Amino acid sequence: MSELLALAAVDPRGVYATASALRETGRPEERVVALRALGLAGKELGRLSEGVVHLREALRIAESAGLPYAAAQVRMNLVGLLATSGDLEGALAAADAAAPVLTGADADRLLANRAYVLARSGRVREVARIARTCTDPEVVVGLRINTGLATAYAGRLGRGEADLRGALAVAEQAGLRHQAAMVRHNLAFVAMRRGDLPRALALYEEIEPELAGADERVCQMRIDRAEALIAARLPGEARALLAGTIERLTAGGYRCDTADALLLLAHAELADGDPRAAAATARRAQEEFADRTGCALLAEQVGLRARWADGDRSAGLLTASEQAAERLTRYGWASAAADARTLAGLVALARGDHRHAERLLDRVGGDTVSARVASLHATALLRLACGDRPGEAAAVRAGLRAVDEHAAALAAGELRGRAAGWAAEPAELGLRLATGPRALLVAAERARAIADRPPAVRPPRDRRLGGLLAELRRVTAEVPDRPELLAAQARLEDAVRARCRRLSSSRDAVPGWGWLIPALAETLGERMFVEFIRVGTELVAVTLANGRCRHRSLGPYDQVRDDVRLLRFAVSRLARDPGGAPARSSLAATAKRLQTRLLDPLRVGDRPVVLSPVGALHGLPWSALPSLTDRPMTVVPSAAGWLRAIRVPPSRGHTTLIAGPDLAHAEDEIAAVRARHPEARILTGPVATAEAVRRAFDGAAVAHVAAHGVFRSGNALFSGLRLADGPLFTYDLEHLERAPRLLVLSACDAGRAEIYEGEAVIGMVTAALGFGTATVVAAVTPVGDAAARDLMTGFHERLAAGATPAEALASAPRSPSALGFVCFGAGHDRA
Repeated sequence: MSELLALAAVDPRGVYATASALRETGRPEERVVALRALGLAGKELGRLSEGVVHLREALRIAESAGLPYAAAQVRMNLVGLLATSGDLEGALAAADAAAPVLTGADADRLLANRAYVLARSGRVREVARIARTCTDPEVVVGLRINTGLATAYAGRLGRGEADLRGALAVAEQAGLRHQAAMVRHNLAFVAMRRGDLPRALALYEEIEPELAGADERVCQMRIDRAEALIAARLPGEARALLAGTIERLTAGGYRCDTADALLLLAHAELADGDPRAAAATARRAQEEFADRTGCALLAEQVGLRARWADGDRSAGLLTASEQAAERLTRYGWASAAADARTLAGLVALARGDHRHAERLLDRVGGDTVSARVASLHATALLRLACGDRPGEAAAVRAGLRAVDEHAAALAAGELRGRAAGWAAEPAELGLRLATGPRALLVAAERARAIADRPPAVRPPRDRRLGGLLAELRRVTAEVPDRPELLAAQARLEDAVRARCRRLSSSRDAVPGWGWLIPALAETLGERMFVEFIRVGTELVAVTLANGRCRHRSLGPYDQVRDDVRLLRFAVSRLARDPGGAPARSSLAATAKRLQTRLLDPLRVGDRPVVLSPVGALHGLPWSALPSLTDRPMTVVPSAAGWLRAIRVPPSRGHTTLIAGPDLAHAEDEIAAVRARHPEARILTGPVATAEAVRRAFDGAAVAHVAAHGVFRSGNALFSGLRLADGPLFTYDLEHLERAPRLLVLSACDAGRAEIYEGEAVIGMVTAALGFGTATVVAAVTPVGDAAARDLMTGFHERLAAGATPAEALASAPRSPSALGFVCFGAGHDRA
């Protein structure tokens, strides 16, 4: 019978079935054990209220039968269930009643349960004091989990991780597989708090199958996983995950876990730009935390942050934030206290009380990238208000450095792009601080480098990821004919994202930025470099030509953004209907306005240009502008990115030409291009599969694909090129050992990108450039099939005659249906 108790957490369904059959039979002692097993298994299965009922019946039987020790064991089990249901006073009362009776391993288990209650109460300092040496490995694991978590919550991550690693060693040595999974779950939490998101996300992915069947633990794991998603700047995903988790927890009666999930949901809503929803959810969390004062303070702090985000700058918010900081400090919530003090400093600063703000912000820090950046941003604002420009600049640089260090560990392009968002506020301050064109260019480049700078060493090929992409490709290809596969497609996409997010990496440190402009000036030669930058609501440009840097104001960004949208719409219509008079008229008028706003003030002359856009300009079909129609030009995410691309060494590799299915003129286009590359490797028809194309890309000097392109808004890394067996995704490019030096994508929208906060540019083009391609030619809009064929034929003719890709694209005859093609990357070097 005692084995049932040990198995309740490992096999709750089996234990529940067995114990149900034994609860009405045998001696009172046996019935008590069966009911205890039912209670513990019920908790794991999501039937918390039912579990409490079983334990109370066990307690009644034990007391009626005169079994004081058995009754104390029941109370020991009640401690955990009552705490999870939110009855923390009842849990501690049960522990107090059982303590004088229990001995040996049972006394140690009770101690571990008491530590759990204190941890859930927010009494983090008391938890560490009650941990002591005991002989039962299972109890040692439980104690070290609770002390490790309590220490980590208090901001001492190194000590907390050491406790958890000690717990993991004990669990593995004792063969406690389920407990080891619980420890790894908590190590993932600490890794997330450290900023090691790949490690945290990998652990969450690994342990969820091991916790299958234990509903409460799965929900707890998903709560922590949601926190990692928020740290990865994916609050929308976190909200969706938490909504389902809260529903399950509420139905099961898990008030403690429900309160924790509500607290995190408020954080997610706040990060998602929804402060009013966050304030309402924080109030719900406070209500659920009614008898957990320490934790209720955390919910109060989110509510204060929501008030600030919603525009409150009142004296009441200042007072409440200061008081919250003091109370959070007393309860040991170091990180939350630092955030409350930072918030109070921001309010004081907004109210003009600089001395008060300086007292509050002095030595405020944090153990997460968000906390560090928030405090440094506030410090920069304070220095600005006090006229201390060097101090402001130092704080801005420190904030950007903190984000860059955080992003350096992320191999997934999506996560690096999201991470750049943490730098948005200090980057904006840095731009405002810049006093001349050179300083402005360096400030913009420093921020763009966070997402644009690729890993120093590519992570090794992940075979599991390759298998997931192959299965996703198969399902995606069948979805048009089998809509019932949409759910399977969504599940596979989730799995691909999760697998990529777990990859870690590193990047070379940037040794200052003094090198950038001299290196850029030397490499440009006769060309002009133009970087467009958003400063507040205004659009500006910094140009560099003949060694001279200039700054030009271009007016409101929103006006340019609206015209870019109009121009894109006109070009897209012309791709379908080249003779459409309304589209031609709209194109001409809008292109003229953009020419006047963007280029005329720059005095480009007749130079070739290198353009680094911002925001909506990344989607602009530049050749539609009159002065760029036949001008050699290339587009890059940043100046540093262009220097990397143009230094890619020449390749003696092969040329590969690929035609995708169901595209009029695709095979004609490949045949025409082949005339300029007679030794090319050709893939058409059923042999042009994604894996065959990926292999053909590897090591190619030139790779040309004529296929249907699909852009996926929301996750551009699922954008792709349709091939014989389904799409070649942007994710597939991560498997290349050596990316093609010149990649030509004759496909609709293959050059489109998603722009994240912080000016991170995510798409197939930027992925290819990050993986070592020097130049990409691709369309940022839909293009006409016949027009694409004709343009590409002319492009390759000129390329074969010795032109650079930028020159070849600019001089090839192009109809209005092919205006969307843009040269990206190096552009001005020989292929």
